[in-house]
Amino acid sequence: MIITGGQGVHITGEDTYGLKAGDTFVIGGSRPHDYLDLDKLRLINVLIDTDELAMDVSDLQSLPGFHALFTLEPAWRKRHQFNSRLQLSPHELVQAIRLVDQLEAELDERSPGFGIMATTLLLQLAAFLSRCYNQTHNPKSKSLLRIAETIAHIERHYSDPISLDELIEMSGMSRRNFLRAFESTMGHSPIKYLIRIRIRQACKLLERDDLSITQIAMQVGFSDSNYFSRQFRSLMGLTPRNFRKRNLIAAG
Repeated sequence: MIITGGQGVHITGEDTYGLKAGDTFVIGGSRPHDYLDLDKLRLINVLIDTDELAMDVSDLQSLPGFHALFTLEPAWRKRHQFNSRLQLSPHELVQAIRLVDQLEAELDERSPGFGIMATTLLLQLAAFLSRCYNQTHNPKSKSLLRIAETIAHIERHYSDPISLDELIEMSGMSRRNFLRAFESTMGHSPIKYLIRIRIRQACKLLERDDLSITQIAMQVGFSDSNYFSRQFRSLMGLTPRNFRKRNLIAAG
């Protein structure tokens, strides 16, 4: 949701928040919401069906602002009273509107190749907004960015040795507060999240047949192939070898 002009009040459940031009935030698809006290409020609502949209967002996930905007801010909205939302400057708002206009034109005209053009523009918009969040001076937003930095660090360096102490130091928070904030937002401890990222990357490599299981384990950050196989089976329900066989059979 991008507020392009005017003002109003946004209602989500029992919570109400004032809106003004430049406010940009994400609403989960199943979350009910409404508006009150509208004063020439203008907005852009970009609807994204993540189940239908085939996009590789691995590069986006290396941006702290992506995690802050799309995951952390919605989860912490009530606690922060909407004060950690992204607030675009007038110049940034113009750029965001331009990208949305191009996206809308592609979807309306449906010229040959419109699908890839629309997908590319949507990725551009997400990356642009993520970069804007990276550059925020809002103290509440910066507190989310500290956690987002650790998530992005895991995404960028999952194949390297990463310790919990390293992530805690990066966050600038106490051990207790960091673990509580990370787990409440991401649903896993930092180390479990790291393992899930490594397994996700391993799944991509297992779709090919040019690397051995041991080579894949090492490439995604596991120093012990047996430990890798146990973690893989725990998450995926089958061994890496059987996962590869299943995918090769499915591919013909």
